[in-house]
Amino acid sequence: MTEKKKSGFVPGLLSGMATTARTAMRPAHTQHYPHEKPALPPRSRGVIALQHENCTSCMLCARECPDWCIYIDSHKETVPPATEGGRARQQNVLDRFAIDFSLCMYCGICIEVCPFDALYWSPEFEYAETDIRDLLHEKDRLGQWMATVPPPAAVDPGAPVESDQTGQAGQTGQAGAAPEAVKVIPVTGKVVPEADS
Repeated sequence: MTEKKKSGFVPGLLSGMATTARTAMRPAHTQHYPHEKPALPPRSRGVIALQHENCTSCMLCARECPDWCIYIDSHKETVPPATEGGRARQQNVLDRFAIDFSLCMYCGICIEVCPFDALYWSPEFEYAETDIRDLLHEKDRLGQWMATVPPPAAVDPGAPVESDQTGQAGQTGQAGAAPEAVKVIPVTGKVVPEADS
């Protein structure tokens, strides 16, 4: 039994050495990171940016966060009426908005559920800290990331316009084109071109 193990050792060693020699002759695919920045996709998830003017302290992002890493504090202020004879209204004022990136798992749920577009993905990823306590970013630091948020993608001019609630099909985006006969499926509201009979 030991002779078989010894005889299998030499071919295995030679096979490993051959693989190492083949790999050593190929060029490296390594990026020298601090000196060479990686080419990131345009909508990559780096850090979450906050536009605090849009935040109404509705707490949806904090409630939906699976990691409970968003902390929001606010108070109510009375706003005078906009017109004479109107009544004063109360408005939430954001005191604190913080995200603990040592807990965040970058799922994006907070960005998706925000009804007022206060949270955005920024492609910036270079915010490593030497102390884990420094990964708790307050609203001032989150607001600084807004400068790095890319603009939304342009709408394709040839894309069809979505249909309205009545089931009417939108225009196809081609000027002067004759409207096609369409059929609206009532259950899904999907617009399907009607086949010629």
